Amino acid sequence: MAVKLNPDKEVVKTIKEGLKATGGYCPCRLERTDENKCICAEFKQQIDDPNFEGFCHCMLYYKSKGDK
Repeated sequence: MAVKLNPDKEVVKTIKEGLKATGGYCPCRLERTDENKCICAEFKQQIDDPNFEGFCHCMLYYKSKGDK
């Protein structure tokens, strides 16, 4: 399993600017809760799922399939 940044540098730049503006909370989420602090709880669950492959909600990270 591997988690990497999105290869699109413009997306990464935009999301990182949003994270800075929100104090580390996902800029794609309205609520500022512990679950929405980057890396969010949703993506942590997806990382733990050996069958999941894809981007996190905000498209900052990509998880490739494989063993945990």
